Amino acid sequence: MSDNAEPILNRVAQSKLITFDLEDYYPKGTRIALDISDWLFEGIILREKDFRAAIESHDWSQYQDAFVAVHCSTDAIVPGWAFMLLAAKLAPFAKKVVQGDLELLETSLYESVIENLDLSTFKDQLVIVKGCSRKPVPPNAYLLITQRLQPIVKSLMYGEACSSVPLFKRK
Repeated sequence: MSDNAEPILNRVAQSKLITFDLEDYYPKGTRIALDISDWLFEGIILREKDFRAAIESHDWSQYQDAFVAVHCSTDAIVPGWAFMLLAAKLAPFAKKVVQGDLELLETSLYESVIENLDLSTFKDQLVIVKGCSRKPVPPNAYLLITQRLQPIVKSLMYGEACSSVPLFKRK
């Protein structure tokens, strides 16, 4: 290497990019999928008396401080009041209850988190939303944070600083 060679610069480290990582906002807590098909006659017919008896004998304390996704894995037609009754039973124990699968539960959790974030530090900044995560960040969380950040940032990108995809740039 000659004496007049310029040093290698790390332009990524020197950039003014701010990384927003949805994984940093992952709500801590146990997730439980509660399938009600076992409480239905032959897994498909809701008999009110039997259904009420099954949920009365169920140990609801096992859902203490958990996030619960209530669903039916069969093609049963379950009336809305049945899910409402389950929500009422879960209310003293669970942190959150949704009707749907675990992905819907994650989306709902992230919706709450993202709606309540103070994003003032990102005003007029160059922001990159980190793409990879080790935690189960639902796809909708990326859409939600895009909607929240776009009105306040100067530029919004997705991916990693070394290989980002531009999404929005204020004129």
